[in-house]
This record gives sequence, structure tokens and C-alpha cells, in this order.
Amino acid sequence: MFKFLEEKFVPVAARIGNQRHLIAVRDGFIAIMPLTIAGSLAVLVNNLPIDLYQNMMNAVFGDGNWKQWGGNVWSATFAMMSILLAFTIAYNLAKGYGKDSLAAGVMGLAAYMTFGTFGEGGLTGLTTGTGGIFIAIIISLLASELFCRLSGNSKLLIKMPDGVPPAVSKSFASLLPVIITISIFALVRTIITVTLEMPDIIGSFYAAVQEPFMGLTNTWTAGLILAFIPAFLWTLGVHGANIIDPFMQTINADAIAKNVTALQAGEAAPYIINKPFFDAFVNMGGSGTTIALIIAIFIFARKNKQYSTVGKLSAAPGLFNINEPLLFGLPIVLNPILFIPFILTPMVNVSIAYFVTKLGLVPVATVVAPWTIPPVLNGLLVTQHWSGAVLSLVLIVISVLIYLPFIAMANRMSVKNSEQKVD
Repeated sequence: MFKFLEEKFVPVAARIGNQRHLIAVRDGFIAIMPLTIAGSLAVLVNNLPIDLYQNMMNAVFGDGNWKQWGGNVWSATFAMMSILLAFTIAYNLAKGYGKDSLAAGVMGLAAYMTFGTFGEGGLTGLTTGTGGIFIAIIISLLASELFCRLSGNSKLLIKMPDGVPPAVSKSFASLLPVIITISIFALVRTIITVTLEMPDIIGSFYAAVQEPFMGLTNTWTAGLILAFIPAFLWTLGVHGANIIDPFMQTINADAIAKNVTALQAGEAAPYIINKPFFDAFVNMGGSGTTIALIIAIFIFARKNKQYSTVGKLSAAPGLFNINEPLLFGLPIVLNPILFIPFILTPMVNVSIAYFVTKLGLVPVATVVAPWTIPPVLNGLLVTQHWSGAVLSLVLIVISVLIYLPFIAMANRMSVKNSEQKVD
């Protein structure tokens, strides 16, 4: 089976993982990650569910007035998400082509604005915030692709004399591609608006496609699929997290925004499945919940020199959810024994965490914490409640129990192979 997968499936998965458009989307989201975390921390400051803290802040800074700071940070981060992504995704795609990435980023943002504005050039929170993410991704990719292709046409290149500053020369070199690209997108927007009588394209798309799609991803089945894919790809040596990350980031931003809005209105947070949920309860130690694998190695494989050495070397990075040393050191990649718990463990964890959260025993994840935050502490931060830390700890214990029999089996096979070599 592994030979078949290695020969037939791995090359296809590797090509998908290296596909420049997916890489552009992934890197576009990564570029704004600091802003995402800043916005989440502002939510944490405003909504930390401790009565003593809230009463103290109200007493010191005035009843509710102190929350304006967090609101301002939110307005500069999550409320600008679609606009930021329109730039960063187009920028990274052009960078992958080796073209003028700055001009392409500006072009991507401008093309998105041809669809985002309506009336007298007005913008809505849906256009600028997380509601426009899908449209921003599609348009920024199309605009950057068209711009890059036009930029490669020598007939559209305006060359300036040698004495002209380089910045001016680059600007004129991209002049005709920019004019053609923005004109095409403006024409498409005009046709859609006139023929379909759809002045607010982004709002209509959100109501018809994005919002229902978000509901479909917020299910236990979706959680299982999202837990399975990266772990399965990793067992074949393909960076599964990189492949699934663009999709996770796409559903994540709007889910977090909706959760925060619901909590501020005193309602239940609607979206359980999001990236902070996976970081806190599934990807502890990295894909496959490998923090539990390291613990299992220390418990059961101390006499196995290979496993013991790799476990010690992987402990420190594993504490910060970096598990490549473990994946390739044991290895887990193409390992007929360890690939089973490596795939099974995250699926068990996502199931337990999903239903525990759905029952209300643990708050829904609403804060985006850096993915390098150690396990257990991450559960506390993303849920803003001690029960999140307890759930992370319980899931680690369960994960260790899943890994232990397989580690014992691998250990016995290693000892047996060593004895056969000695004989």
C-alpha cells in the first residue's frame, strides 16, 4: 500500500503543495498573522470573563470607556481583513512569478475595490472585514495573474530613458498592464451590476455562498476531515499543514469575527471549528498531536536508542508545536506502525473537543493565539477559560494512551531486529 501511495499519490500531493496559487493564499494569510493576533489580544483584553478584572477596569477607566482601545485595534485588524488580503495575496502570487510584486499587490487591492464599493464609492463592514474574504481571494488571484501575464508582454512595456529614477521607470513599466487589468475588472463589475441588478456584489455573495459554506464547515464531519487530511499527507512525506492551511485560514477569520460579535451581544458563539480550536486541542506538539508521542517515547522506549535520542532532540521544539525532527527522525513518514496512531489521534481529539464544546462544558475558541504557544496554555488563551486548559491536558493524556501500544510494538520490533543483526 505504501509503495503504491509513494509512487502514485505522493507526486500529485507534492505538486498540489507547491502550487503557486495555494502558496500565495497561504503566504498572504501568514503576512497578516501579526495583525490577526493583535486583534485577538484586543478581544482578550476587552472580554476577559473575570468579574474582578472587568469591575476593576470599569472603576479605573470609566464604565465601558476603556474598551474603545480594543475596539480601535479590532477596527484596524479584523475589520480590514479582506482589504489586507487582497493586497498580500496578489503580492505573493506576483512574487512567485518573479514580477513586480508591489505593483501587483496594489493592483489586487484596486481590483477588489471595483467589486467592493457601491453607491457613491461607499464601503461596508462586510466589504472590508471578514465577510469579503472569499471574493478578495478570488479577485486578487485573478487580478495578479492577469497583471503578471500582461507585464510579460514587451509590447505593453513603456521604457523610460536611463536617467529616470528606477522607481519611476518601474511605475511606467506597469502602467499599461494596470490600466488594462483595472478596466477589465471594472467592466465585469458593471455587467454584473446592470444585468443582475446586484449593486452589493460582496453582500449578495456572502449571503448566498460564504455564510452557508461556513455552516457546512462547522460540523463534526468537517472536523474529522480537517484532522485527517494533514496527518495523512504527513505520513507520505508531504507537508499536510501547508496544503490545508489556506482553507483553514479562509474559514477561520470570519468564524472568529462572528464568535466575538456573538459574545459581545451576550449570545452563544456559533462557530466551534476554527484554527484556534485545532491549535489548542488537535495540533498539540504539531500535526498528529505529537507532544503525546514524545511523552509515550519517554515512558515506553527509553531503552530504544533511536527513539530515545530522537525523542530527546524533539522535546524542546515539540513543546512549541514544531515536530519535523520527530516526523523525519523516527521516522513517522512511511512508517507502517506509527502512521496509524498519527492519523487516529487527531481524529479522536477533534471528536472529543467538538462535542465537549458543543455541550457547553468548554467555551468556544474566540482568540487567535500564536501557533507556537505550548499546549495547555494555548487551550487557556483561545477559550479565555481554565476549562480549555483542562481539556487540552485531558486530550494529551488520551493521546498518550493511544500512542503507547504502538510505541511498545515499534520498540519490540526494533529490539528483535537488533538481535537478528547480532545473530
